[in-house]
Amino acid sequence: MQATLQKTLGTFQLWGIAVGLVISGEYFGWSYGWASAGTLGFTITALFIAAMYTAFIFSFTELTTSIPHAGGPFAYSKRAFGPLGGYLAGAATLIEFVFAPPAIALAIGAYLNVQFPAIDPKTAAVCAYLVFMALNIAGVQIAASFELFVTLLAIFELLVFMGVVSPGFSMANFVKGGWAGQDTFSLAAIPGIFAAIPFAIWFFLAIEGVAMAAEEAKDPQRSVPIAYIAGILTLVLLALGVMIFAGGAGDWTKLANINDPLPQAMKLIVGENSGWLHMLVWLGLFGLIASFHGIILGYSRQIYALAREAYLPSYFAKIHPRFKTPHRAILAGGVVGIAAIYSDELIKFGGQTLTANIVTMSVFGAITMYIISMLALFKLRRMEPEMARPFRAPFYPLFPAIALVGAVICMATMIYYNWLIFCVFVAFLLLGYGCFLATAPQRNRKGSDGQLLAPGRQ
Repeated sequence: MQATLQKTLGTFQLWGIAVGLVISGEYFGWSYGWASAGTLGFTITALFIAAMYTAFIFSFTELTTSIPHAGGPFAYSKRAFGPLGGYLAGAATLIEFVFAPPAIALAIGAYLNVQFPAIDPKTAAVCAYLVFMALNIAGVQIAASFELFVTLLAIFELLVFMGVVSPGFSMANFVKGGWAGQDTFSLAAIPGIFAAIPFAIWFFLAIEGVAMAAEEAKDPQRSVPIAYIAGILTLVLLALGVMIFAGGAGDWTKLANINDPLPQAMKLIVGENSGWLHMLVWLGLFGLIASFHGIILGYSRQIYALAREAYLPSYFAKIHPRFKTPHRAILAGGVVGIAAIYSDELIKFGGQTLTANIVTMSVFGAITMYIISMLALFKLRRMEPEMARPFRAPFYPLFPAIALVGAVICMATMIYYNWLIFCVFVAFLLLGYGCFLATAPQRNRKGSDGQLLAPGRQ
């Protein structure tokens, strides 16, 4: 009998995962949106994305509680659209969760480089991978408890940041050149508002990863909705607070296109030698670590679920005999992430930094998955009206429609402004489709319990 994942996670731990998966987005990544949209233009983008995510999470929770499965979106889309739909959602989710960690790891390296200039950011990023892959292998209870701890510290540090910069905050700083470098709005600012979409999504990217921990929750039908809803509200408030306070600290143009905007914003207020600055750098690492650690948990469950269903080689569906974690899946995603860190010449194109391009690649995966998930919600409502739904999307069909339309708008604008990265994204999907076709014989031998059967026992 194959080993299974253990049900050990409670509501508070799931909330910690929901916020922790995303909270690094408050520390870095989003400020790249200022480079194209300005502070005011990016605020418009961020509010639009916040509304989309709020509608999405309220709708996505229905799927998560109805089908608690480690594959998350893969499982929902497979049930609604069959194997090909399952593949597309699973592959998109995998790209999202495999490409987000190297961007976060590079930010961890950048934060450490502030304190220790002799440390190479890429070396620090690889060391982060090794440490947190090991922690994830050690057990989900340990991993979730650590995730909750660092998430609480990260939230505390964001509140400290807002408090320390508030005496020097000036709304005049925030609005100066706030419309793509101009002080007043004009039609010329609109393209920048759309171009900034990937970096506004970074504020909330990966919150849906809680779905991949649902199979390990003690009572997913009750705890997942609470974790999701409390999580998205927490993140919206933190995102708006951090963005406004950082932009009002001084010349915000110095914070665009860098990996450590919060320490640099605080430096504008307290100077380079302040103890507050050093504290922010050290405690700021907890926000990055929370997301990095949590997304490793997410990508490993996605790889594990796809392999368990024979969409990937069954080698990755093995559970560690002692720790009961998908150790091979954890290591596999780490190998891809470390390769991305050292792929400057392959990924650094289109006039953007390596980190910005990795963020955009991850966002392409996320948006694709959001679209498929909302379509699956509509399809399952029609196809299986009697399916048990412990949580039903409020204001149906309005909320899922808002999420779907918002995601489609995001996808269209991202393709327009990031055509080269989109082509690479499609290439990854086609490569995965080849694996999907190659593993078809394994799926055809599966029994009703989801396990592979020996030939002749169908």
